[in-house]
Amino acid sequence: MTANSRIWTAALIVIGDEILSGRTHDKNIAQVASWLQVQGIRLHEVRVVSDDMDAIAEAVNILRARNDYLFTTGGIGPTHDDITVDAVAGALEVPVVVHPEARAILEKHYETRGGLTEARLRMARVPEGADLIPNRMSGAPGIHVGNIFLMAGVPHITAGMLDALTGTLEGGAPLISETIGCWVAESEVADILREVEKAHPGCQIGSYPFFREGQVGANFVIRTTEKAELQSAVDTLCDALGTAGHDFTPGGI
Repeated sequence: MTANSRIWTAALIVIGDEILSGRTHDKNIAQVASWLQVQGIRLHEVRVVSDDMDAIAEAVNILRARNDYLFTTGGIGPTHDDITVDAVAGALEVPVVVHPEARAILEKHYETRGGLTEARLRMARVPEGADLIPNRMSGAPGIHVGNIFLMAGVPHITAGMLDALTGTLEGGAPLISETIGCWVAESEVADILREVEKAHPGCQIGSYPFFREGQVGANFVIRTTEKAELQSAVDTLCDALGTAGHDFTPGGI
């Protein structure tokens, strides 16, 4: 396997009681997944965890061990329930320290906003040995320690932190995809999909059914990192659908 064909994986932990209660609708999963795909890294799994030290630490230790990268969103703010830093430090068995650069950033950011209070200073706390992820939006930086990246829960701030990380993580070739639409129940073509995917081991085929205008249909999305393999799978699927008597729409319906 070449370096470019290696599949790099990441996991995401979304942290916060407000997500689990339904008060806040998470928007970070989609944007993290999209960003990772461009970096050539596949989002392999996601967990939503409550504001609980043990639950966060357990998830961190499991997911960081079986993925190349682990991202967390939420719980790095100034309030008492922002405990992600403490939980990650506990998982890594290192102390929490005030990062001098983070403190300087916050002092400058808040010098005309009431100064650096004890609550705001909490946002300079990091697991010992950590580096910072720049945050141009609100001053308080994200945190990078080992293969773990701690980011804000507010989506536009998360987006800024991801932008700062762009091009800094090693990954493989990004996934590319093509969509084929068909007015057919997916159960009628399940065997075709399975055989096409079997014949193209470098591809994944996802089936996404829908009901429109009184008809059932499905969009079939073929994903891979290899352009030639993608075209071969698309051609094979279209031929198989046509042979079976099903009209299909390149690009999806």
